[in-house]
Amino acid sequence: MAMAFKVATEGMDVREECRKSFMEMKRKRVHRYIVFKIDEISEAVMVDKLGGAAEGYDDLAASLPDDDCRYAVFDFNYVSVDNCQMSRIFFIAWSPIASRIRAKMLYATSKHGLRRVLDGVHYEVQATDPTEMGFDVIKERTK
Repeated sequence: MAMAFKVATEGMDVREECRKSFMEMKRKRVHRYIVFKIDEISEAVMVDKLGGAAEGYDDLAASLPDDDCRYAVFDFNYVSVDNCQMSRIFFIAWSPIASRIRAKMLYATSKHGLRRVLDGVHYEVQATDPTEMGFDVIKERTK
């Protein structure tokens, strides 16, 4: 059985694969993004999709469903005004209007537990439609 640890106040398990994949993204840069989902049957947050190092923000946006919630982290690389190569990790809480109310509530109440496991996130974006998490929104946050 997959290893998980209980986030007591949120009532949702966060599988060890979530923390492990995040650390691979953060330290080894093997993933550009990670999409997480809640499995309602096992009551656990798990990895839904890993984006390879060569994938970009459009690939992440395309991997989010139109009618269900997800969490995602994205490693945004950019050049600062001082001409330095920089990297910032974004946490995205995706809750589209077309998703079920139960799913929206479950994701809203479980977000904090996953965030505690993902140590090193710089910014958070909450979005209900693609325009709220567009690439321009991500870029603007780093200024």
